[in-house]
Amino acid sequence: MSNSPQAVDQVEFLSQPSGKAEGKHHIVIVGAGIIGVCTAYYLTRHPSFDASKHHITVLESKRVAGGASGKAGGLLATWAFPQQIVPLSFQLHQELSDEYDGENQWDYRRLTTVSIEADVQNVSDSTDKAGSISSKSSNSRSHTLATRKKNRQPRKNTTTPGKKKRCAQTSRSNRDEDSGNDSDNESDDESDGKDELEALELGVSNPVDVDYESDAIQESCGMNNSSSTQPSDLPQDLNWIRTQLVRDWSSLGGTDSTAQVHPYKFTYFLLHEAMKTGAVDLILGKVNEIRYNDMGCASGVSYTPTSEEIDAKTDAVEILDAQQVVLAMGPWTSKLLPDCPISGLRAHSITIKPSTGTVSPYAIFTELKIGRNNYFSPEMYARKDEVYVCGEGDTLVELPETSDAVEVVREKCDELYHYVSKLSSNLSKGHILKRQACYLPVLNVPTSSGPLVGETNLEGLFLASGHSCWGINNAPGTGKIMSELLLDGVASSADISALDPGLYFDASVLE
Repeated sequence: MSNSPQAVDQVEFLSQPSGKAEGKHHIVIVGAGIIGVCTAYYLTRHPSFDASKHHITVLESKRVAGGASGKAGGLLATWAFPQQIVPLSFQLHQELSDEYDGENQWDYRRLTTVSIEADVQNVSDSTDKAGSISSKSSNSRSHTLATRKKNRQPRKNTTTPGKKKRCAQTSRSNRDEDSGNDSDNESDDESDGKDELEALELGVSNPVDVDYESDAIQESCGMNNSSSTQPSDLPQDLNWIRTQLVRDWSSLGGTDSTAQVHPYKFTYFLLHEAMKTGAVDLILGKVNEIRYNDMGCASGVSYTPTSEEIDAKTDAVEILDAQQVVLAMGPWTSKLLPDCPISGLRAHSITIKPSTGTVSPYAIFTELKIGRNNYFSPEMYARKDEVYVCGEGDTLVELPETSDAVEVVREKCDELYHYVSKLSSNLSKGHILKRQACYLPVLNVPTSSGPLVGETNLEGLFLASGHSCWGINNAPGTGKIMSELLLDGVASSADISALDPGLYFDASVLE
């Protein structure tokens, strides 16, 4: 296959049904995020799939990968959850990369994951001239961090399987504080003059003359303290963080157990491949309701076209008849199924262009001490040409109707940059590329972390949602399992009995 990356964002879409499904077994997938796209892709690869007998329609309200599938970090790990799907999905990621040159097409690569505890409280907390960088911080650790710290044993340079990403948790401080100022919609792409900002923080008049690694600057920031721990066993190629600030670290996974993809590129590539078969249509439209026949079985959906080519004033409602309906709507699932215990957890993130252009391939979970009893815990994922940073989730703003209406709080994004810049001179001398936010689909069931995968208690209605922060990781496995359920009637690649939607809610409840 060619090594040239395939262009993304270029897929053909419709507003009305194409008519190709007439006389065929029609499967409608609601949601063109990574779960819906992987379901469509693996259906077209199933041994029983026949384009002359089957047709697939993917229905998306606004844009492909418009939610978490386009704004997630893309970390893959064998120690993710749930273990019913993870081993299968991790292997499928590798197989897809081998088949399609994932390294060039969607930036697939193996990497190392570590956890770092650092003390940055003596690095200046000054705000910039416009006050866009917040000095507000968490007054407490997140629930996940508090639990982990309470039970933590000395663990320097130890492997910690079963690590849960903190992006799926809500901090107590985030639940208590208001939504902040300076909100935007969607992502905010821009470059910031952070060299000047950090120079102002350090009291230097000319940012060009700042040597961020000099002894004088490190001492003024509390970085050259002789009592500081010097973690000499930190990996030598992890050279883009200020090791003087690190107090402890541990290994969470090496290249044998962790990898990454660029979620947006990955989603679009697989959709392209599925649509190449001629058996998959993409329709832009907001689903209104699930349709049922006289027997109470799902028989299709109704939707309102949302393409910009359609008159915004039109009230036209289209009908998609189908033999099977798959809801892959993430946090929007409960909009159609009110009894479904899946809700949205908003997570902010940024991407940063490092001053060096690239940094070594590491995913870093941090616990930064920013005050006497204050901690901040961003996650940093080095990509090929940028660094992705995300923070803890919040439930301050209700889930909007569509992904393009997600509220982005600039203050939360700038706070992420403010604190990771203290840990890395490469980032402090770089600049922000994007500010963004998305909603993660969280299963509100004490006995399960999700997702819910399988047929509901209504015949013909299937669910694949509630993947929390591991949606990208588990998408190929979910897609393959869904293809088996839809065409074979049983999942043969994994035992997903504990993920049965019927165990957790009644799909017939409409109010």
